[in-house]
Amino acid sequence: MRTQVLARLARSVGLAVIAATLFSGLSAAAEPAKSPIPLDPDGTVHAPAMDVPLSNYLSPEARAYVNEHLHQMERPELLTQRDGVPIFMEGYLARQRALFGYIRSDVTLAGVHAFEYRPKNGYAKRNERRVLINLHGGGFSGCFPGCAELESIPIAALGRIRVVSLDYREGPDHQFPAASEDVAAVYRHLLKHYPARNIGIYGCSAGGMLTGQAVAWFQAHGLPRPGAVGIFCAGGTMTSTGFGGDAAYFNGPLGDAQQPPAPPKDDAPKLAPMAYFAKASPTDPLVSPAISDTVLKAFPPTLIITGTRGFELSSAVYTHSRLVRVGVDAELHVWEGLFHGFFYNADVPESRDCYDVINRFFDRHLGR
Repeated sequence: MRTQVLARLARSVGLAVIAATLFSGLSAAAEPAKSPIPLDPDGTVHAPAMDVPLSNYLSPEARAYVNEHLHQMERPELLTQRDGVPIFMEGYLARQRALFGYIRSDVTLAGVHAFEYRPKNGYAKRNERRVLINLHGGGFSGCFPGCAELESIPIAALGRIRVVSLDYREGPDHQFPAASEDVAAVYRHLLKHYPARNIGIYGCSAGGMLTGQAVAWFQAHGLPRPGAVGIFCAGGTMTSTGFGGDAAYFNGPLGDAQQPPAPPKDDAPKLAPMAYFAKASPTDPLVSPAISDTVLKAFPPTLIITGTRGFELSSAVYTHSRLVRVGVDAELHVWEGLFHGFFYNADVPESRDCYDVINRFFDRHLGR
């Protein structure tokens, strides 16, 4: 009898506990949870300070590389250039020169100074009638030959193809559209020796932007479209915060240990503070081709490369989506955990994967 009473009591207590828990949950659900994230009426989020470790998807070499890069970017003296090579890039350039077999020639094409890169073991048979134009990075204000070398040497050597890297005009001495004019002049020269379908154009950062601008310039001046292009470390947009989008705010700190830009105070279109674009408009499709469906529809097959910590990520993703929407054969490759221009370090497996993607893309599309 006593056992039965205790059992009934236990069941009663259990039911009471369950009921109390349910009512407590309902009461909590009835009260809207207060967000710890401050929000403005216009949707601006005041993101809190946070701890972001290196991605666990990176190779060991890439983890060491990202860590090194973040600390390098906190030392302004390493960003200065010696003979057109940023100091922090000197080691990467030395390694590429040791790793890859190539021959570099100093040339002038259509009045534009350039470096020509040829594989030391000769062109691949299928590339004997193909050529790539490289447009180097550097914010339209330097990094020739540093960025030009790092973007051209592995592609020429591993792809066994001719690469011509242009020393195009930059700011502050020159302004838009000087660089587009230089690319067009060299392109016209190469058209005398190669069909347009056998010419590819690619670049990183400013060079990636210039690649898109050059395609728009060709359209405006009646030049045939090239066989394929590569927009790397960049997109086809420009805003007051650089490439624009969410990545302009989050990825400066994550990828380059740099403070994010201040949000614009109004919606008026403004250019990033680059002297080269001082007299240009960001609403001009010759500057920001991704804003024009008409321009994008006439793009050749396009390869876009970025990283999840690249401050250009939003622009790259947006540009790709616009190209796909208008029916262009476009590929987007995003490397997890890596930053703006990550493939300059040839000792990182992810960089080697990137070189393969680039060479396979141009091999598939040139001459088609």
